[in-house]
Amino acid sequence: MTRRAVVIAARRTPVAPRGGSLSHLQADELAAPVLDKLVEDAGLDHTSVDHVLLGNALYAGGNPARMAALRAGLPETVPALTLDTQCCSGLDAIIMAARLIEAGAAECVLAGGTESFSRAPLRLHRPLAPVSEPIAYSRPPFAPPPFSDPDLTEAAAELANRYELCRTAQAEFAVGSHDKARAAAASIGDRLVHCPGSDLKTDSFTRGLTSRTALRAPVLAGNQSTGLTAATIACEADAAAAVLLVNDVLARDLGVPGLQIAAAGSRGGDPADPALVPIGLARDLLAQTGKCIGNVSAIEIHEAYAVQAMITVQTLAVDPRILNPLGGGLARGHPIGASGAILMVQMFQSMRLAERQGLADEFQGMALIAAAGGLSAGILVEGYSNGNE
Repeated sequence: MTRRAVVIAARRTPVAPRGGSLSHLQADELAAPVLDKLVEDAGLDHTSVDHVLLGNALYAGGNPARMAALRAGLPETVPALTLDTQCCSGLDAIIMAARLIEAGAAECVLAGGTESFSRAPLRLHRPLAPVSEPIAYSRPPFAPPPFSDPDLTEAAAELANRYELCRTAQAEFAVGSHDKARAAAASIGDRLVHCPGSDLKTDSFTRGLTSRTALRAPVLAGNQSTGLTAATIACEADAAAAVLLVNDVLARDLGVPGLQIAAAGSRGGDPADPALVPIGLARDLLAQTGKCIGNVSAIEIHEAYAVQAMITVQTLAVDPRILNPLGGGLARGHPIGASGAILMVQMFQSMRLAERQGLADEFQGMALIAAAGGLSAGILVEGYSNGNE
């Protein structure tokens, strides 16, 4: 019998811009307290965990998931896997965890993502000849010739120009993201885990942004009419986020509320237009479950760029009131490997808020993220109240 995967705990660190309050911590050091807290939240023992899966994009090896698992006090017998699909990494890790549970290969899995822009290693190509110098590079290729492999910011700027999304509209979208995050700061605090050596208790980039301030930011890519600015591009950031998934039998035995995975998947598309790929994936997930976008209580779309989220919302006809209800990536920052997992932590908190109103069983949510190279990941969830379907 196929088991269903249920998220019964979700936690994250605060998000801090690169060089900020979390810059002294490696990626595994960020993730370890999150993993430890999740086991405590679930009322389980560390020996109950069957596997750890963490997404990470910048560390070039070393298996941060294994490092984090050992730092978190998990038994050394627990396997750990680090995966890299860039921005999709954290959400893909959760999808893989759900697949393990559905297949009966595990009953309890910790999954999410972690990233430290601040501590990421420098990138150098090894010289071809002994007498040559190493060559520095900023990023690896995400698509080989003859595919287009644009810089993501330039691709987003071209998209804004093509869809005629003016700077004012993008700025207003960013303001809305900050406004939601500020309004939800107290409830978000329930999900945040203290980081060693840091007093940070909130997402430090979130601010009282105004349209006037956002419009004063210089254009970083594109033209003066539709260009992207520091206000409409998520800043590079440090953070970790993860969830604890169990099968539906264990969730029922524990009698705790959660998010049941109704559908999940990954999808590829045109590497030249990575921001558009989640649209098709969202339609796939809805079709698999027989739902429509109007059924969804909350939709989390990662805001690497305002234009990216705006086009997805416009094309799918998403009600702005259910979009990123606790604030989006523009108000937090973009810790690449952790960003997808943060969406699920936010979703879990939205479900808990619905539970307080007696509406957990009616809760339905969707998380979507796009990545370089034309990849996307998405999860559709349903409220699972007190372990009863």
